[in-house]
Amino acid sequence: MTVAKPGSEDGRARRRPGSTDVARLAGVSQKTVSRVINGEPYVKDEVRLRVQAAMRELGYRRNDAARALNSGRTQRIGVVCLGTALFGPATQLVAIERALRTTGYSVSIVNTLEGDTVADAIEHLLVQGVDGIILSEPIDEGDGARPIDVDLPVLSFGRFPGLTAKPSLDTGAGNVEAGRTATEHLLGLGHRTVWHVAGPQRWWAARERMTGWRQALAEAGAPEPPVLEGDWLPTSGYAAGRELAADDDVTAIFVANDDMAIGVLRALTEAGRSVPGDVSIVGFDDIPTAAYLTPPLTTVPQDFDVHVARGIESLVKEIESPTGDRSPAPQPPPLRLVIRHSTAAPPERHR
Repeated sequence: MTVAKPGSEDGRARRRPGSTDVARLAGVSQKTVSRVINGEPYVKDEVRLRVQAAMRELGYRRNDAARALNSGRTQRIGVVCLGTALFGPATQLVAIERALRTTGYSVSIVNTLEGDTVADAIEHLLVQGVDGIILSEPIDEGDGARPIDVDLPVLSFGRFPGLTAKPSLDTGAGNVEAGRTATEHLLGLGHRTVWHVAGPQRWWAARERMTGWRQALAEAGAPEPPVLEGDWLPTSGYAAGRELAADDDVTAIFVANDDMAIGVLRALTEAGRSVPGDVSIVGFDDIPTAAYLTPPLTTVPQDFDVHVARGIESLVKEIESPTGDRSPAPQPPPLRLVIRHSTAAPPERHR
């Protein structure tokens, strides 16, 4: 049977094709079309393909406004981010967008880079109308930060004190464990202690990696050297590296991200300190260039796609089937350490 496209006949006003038109062309019920549109199971592959072909032929687009009226939801999730091009936050934001695309939810993004607080960003999203909120990279806004009370499910990729939500899904990226693992690797090679180039301490992630470093030193009975704080960029790593290169006692360094580790590596090389012959370095992130440095960098990778997908799965479940109880936080993927050629046993004189 041939079904005319809506508005295709002369003299008839054009209208947007609806799900009933798709059902008629595909020879299925409207309920089956709805199941295909919403990605529900229990639809035969052959039927699903026939419905999708009918949608393409008719130029059908889901009417989210009508869907929102029927369901009481906007099918939109708001994301608060820092608006930075740094590898970690930028990669996480891409993973969030990719994961949300598979759920049928659209995304609204507000960044706090230009002076807005997280509370301001959340208020902006609430005015737009969202069903849930994601905090992509929480930072400490200081004593002046006002408490935030949100009557929506919130997924936070890290600590965010002062947030009250119903429910709040707090899923860290395993930063404490990562700091411990990196430090334990260096101690296990025979280094007496490990120096640390930390990220900016406004970032909870930087604080947590430093906490893991401290825990590993304390458990090994190793002395804790002074911390050098950077800003995540290679220039600050280079400045820290120049300072560390001047101290012959420095044989092992855990750097809070790979970009700063690149700066540290450059400074040590310029000072005539061999890596890993004189000094071993461990980074964090496993950026694409880490494997191609000289030497290739030992680092702790972050599996953003898996971590983000688990968190968003829990968030969508809370939006669509609220339980009224606090949901368990989605667990981060198992931690890995990618061992390359920037770490080795210390020089004989330091063993």
